[in-house]
Amino acid sequence: MGEFLTGNEWYWRLARTVAQGVIGVLVANLDLIVGWCVLDPSVRALVVALVMAVLSPVMAELGEHGGDVPSIPRGGE
Repeated sequence: MGEFLTGNEWYWRLARTVAQGVIGVLVANLDLIVGWCVLDPSVRALVVALVMAVLSPVMAELGEHGGDVPSIPRGGE
């Protein structure tokens, strides 16, 4: 996961771009997927922009601290 979030090779950048695009499409069509909430197109564009603005820093932060997996010490170890 850390390599996906921090890799600078072309294929990791492409994979991040595709993942962000898929998340953007899902958020844009959330009202159609869920079916019970109807969003105005201008509100939909605002929600997608806000999600995409938050997604990049969250992915960067996860990539920076992705290797910090807490371990729980066991009694016999």
